[in-house]
Amino acid sequence: MAQKIVTIYTDDLTGKESQEAATHTFSLDGVAYEIDLGPDSYDQLLEALGPFVKAGRKTGKARKPRKASASTEDTAAIRAWAKEHGYAVSERGRVPAGIREAYAKTNK
Repeated sequence: MAQKIVTIYTDDLTGKESQEAATHTFSLDGVAYEIDLGPDSYDQLLEALGPFVKAGRKTGKARKPRKASASTEDTAAIRAWAKEHGYAVSERGRVPAGIREAYAKTNK
């Protein structure tokens, strides 16, 4: 059976599909947040937070943005593949490295 996996990146603010969406993190009052935004929505976020960022102090090293949902979509594909090939994999949490490696070897 052939299987085709399609990854669709979506802007969390607008709900629109965007190949340019990336995951951005920020925190407020000790709670960390992640949001997937296309370029226009990210510009809105920067504009809204700009005055606060200028007045604030840095407290740690920032992480670089990563491609939105890539790891989530990859993980879903790996879980589906693992189940089809007899691997025991949970519905949630980290997929074991051995399963990821086996998936990578067969899906190059």
